[in-house]
Amino acid sequence: MRLKKYIRDIPKALIYLLSAISVAVIASVFLFIFHKAYPVLRESGVSLFVTGGFDRQIQEAFYSANATPMLEFGFLGLISGTLLTSGIALLFAAIIGIGASTAICEYAPRRVSAALISVVRLLASMPSVVFGLIGIITVVPAVEKLFVTTDRQIEYLDFFQMSGRNLLSASVVLTFMIVPTVVSLSVDAIRAVPHSHRETGYAFGMSKAGVIGKIVLPVARPGIAAGLVLGAGRGIGEAIAVSMVCGGIGFLPNASLGFVNFLAPTLPLAAAIVNKSEALGSFAVESALFACGAVLLIIGAVLSLGAKAVEKKMRRMAGYAD
Repeated sequence: MRLKKYIRDIPKALIYLLSAISVAVIASVFLFIFHKAYPVLRESGVSLFVTGGFDRQIQEAFYSANATPMLEFGFLGLISGTLLTSGIALLFAAIIGIGASTAICEYAPRRVSAALISVVRLLASMPSVVFGLIGIITVVPAVEKLFVTTDRQIEYLDFFQMSGRNLLSASVVLTFMIVPTVVSLSVDAIRAVPHSHRETGYAFGMSKAGVIGKIVLPVARPGIAAGLVLGAGRGIGEAIAVSMVCGGIGFLPNASLGFVNFLAPTLPLAAAIVNKSEALGSFAVESALFACGAVLLIIGAVLSLGAKAVEKKMRRMAGYAD
């Protein structure tokens, strides 16, 4: 009997062991990144988050001697580039994604709906470099043709060199990378709404649009929010595709430029790690790029905690117990 009890406990013990290993691996990754980033975090302090000049500083750090490395950096341009590209992309992805998932679940015939969701999930699994290649071939030339003129290039030459690789192009490419994730999870959330909820709305004389807007989407809101959070996480951490179309310069937005800020080159944190990785032979550059990773982890942690609080509030508003 005791042997049987031990055998029954093996799966449970194995789950605990694997969970502990997972936690240990994640903790080790965090510690390794912050250990490597510590020299820059220590020397830069708060100025890391409130000053710019990363492009100039990374050059100085590369040519500095290992005995006296240049470890003072300003990531404000990189942080603003990360938040702007991800924020704009998430805004458009939310509009497109929620609308598309509603059409797939509530309006499209069953066969068409099944085909569409298969295509969406295929797009969600597509490698990011493919999106970047499509962005270079289609988005960059389109943005350059529509918005970048010779007169405008000359007018703003003192601020930056204008081209099709800019904040707007990066945001467009990132939007189409995020949309499949948002649509896929939103479809699951909408399909999870009990059919009885819809029937209750129709029984009270509500139209189809009214049932969707006042019953289906509010009930599915926590699942839709989860899709948006995952989309935001992918947007913030995306490197390859964005680095191919962003322009590669950590330009700090200027309020006086207005819309032209969208035509300026940008350099999000993840893309900076890719773009500057060829200079990893320098101790100072290595610490700076690991500091980019550390800041990304901090932003991700804040985003995760904020999303958890929003989800909890939404569940309370929807009448679910915690």
